[in-house]
Amino acid sequence: MSVDLLVPRTVTRRVKIAVAAAGISSFALLYAPQPVLPQLANQFHLDPGGASLAVSVATGALAITVLPIAALSEIIGRRPVIVTSVVTSVVLGLLLPLAPSYPVLLTVRALQGIAIAGFPGVAAAYLVERLGRRGVAAAVGAMIAGNSVGGMLGRLSSGFTAEALGWRGALVAVAIIALICSLLTVLTLPPSTPPEREEGGFPTDSPQQTSLPAVSSGGGELRSVLRGVGAAVRKPVLLAQYTVAMLVMGSFVAMYNASVFRLTGEPLDLSPAVASLVFLAYAIGSVSSATAGKLVARFGRLRSVVWALVVTALGVALTLPDSLPLVVLGIVVLTGGFFAVHAVANGWTAAEAPEGARGQASGTYTLTYYLGSSVGGTAGSIIYGHAGWPWLVLTTICWLVIAMVVELVTAAASKA
Repeated sequence: MSVDLLVPRTVTRRVKIAVAAAGISSFALLYAPQPVLPQLANQFHLDPGGASLAVSVATGALAITVLPIAALSEIIGRRPVIVTSVVTSVVLGLLLPLAPSYPVLLTVRALQGIAIAGFPGVAAAYLVERLGRRGVAAAVGAMIAGNSVGGMLGRLSSGFTAEALGWRGALVAVAIIALICSLLTVLTLPPSTPPEREEGGFPTDSPQQTSLPAVSSGGGELRSVLRGVGAAVRKPVLLAQYTVAMLVMGSFVAMYNASVFRLTGEPLDLSPAVASLVFLAYAIGSVSSATAGKLVARFGRLRSVVWALVVTALGVALTLPDSLPLVVLGIVVLTGGFFAVHAVANGWTAAEAPEGARGQASGTYTLTYYLGSSVGGTAGSIIYGHAGWPWLVLTTICWLVIAMVVELVTAAASKA
């Protein structure tokens, strides 16, 4: 039976500040190049698909390394991985504007994606171990808020400064913001400490109480982790959520990548600073995520996720006319729908994960989520560059319809 740690409020406060700052730093750096994709295309003579690789290689590298880094944290500890993650990603962010060629820039971005993976791959496990299950909820909220703020802040900062400073100066501006946040994380993140013990001598928050089993105590534990991975990919309802995560995130990033080209090009012809205001729509995510939880409680997961997918598709369709108000409204609607889908699918994954495989299921969901960002974001940009916005709209709606079908068929099969 698990027992919660008694954690002083000052420690809890330090943890919340540290993970929020780490989230801002990590996700500001991850998405900073998105608003300056047109400038990168002009600088290096690229089409939208080629320019979108500046985002996709980082999210792809994050996707394929998040699970290995999470396993590494079992051996060397959570805090060293988090600190190394935020520091290394900032250093690479400061070096990124110095890239003399596009291949070098992509290489640095891939390394940055690997570095960033250390935070989302390890943070939840660190919070459970450091605060116990009772204290983790508020800290997770602070972490998610930091992730959302970072994603929006990175996009807005680079978008607003790109016209005056160029894309290189814009990326430096984001890196400086991330540097301040990373220093805050390094200074406030409490060190790893041995778990407190009860009177009987047993740890009050042993590794068995967390969602990620330890791998440092021998081959038996490693085999347990691998069995958990197998369990996480055998259950049909979990496979459905992984598929939805990939398709919906791919649709979302594809639309956002291409939107910066459309908004700054003919006939809308906005300045980069004005066009970057569209990223304020990202703030709707916190509202729709919270609303999704209430919808699940009232209507169930299946109805909630299907209707959220419908809303996302409706938002995509609204962007079709060459009307700035409709394009902006469509982006706001699809953003709200996307975050609702993500909240429901992510929660569904956690609820349906087999005992002893929750960490592996969560890690697999994260992998497919960012893999969708990488593959879908690039594919969508290529489609936009070669066929235009209407074909991108049609493609992303098809992806969303496939996601709906997957959920409905899986639910029907589970009842049969």
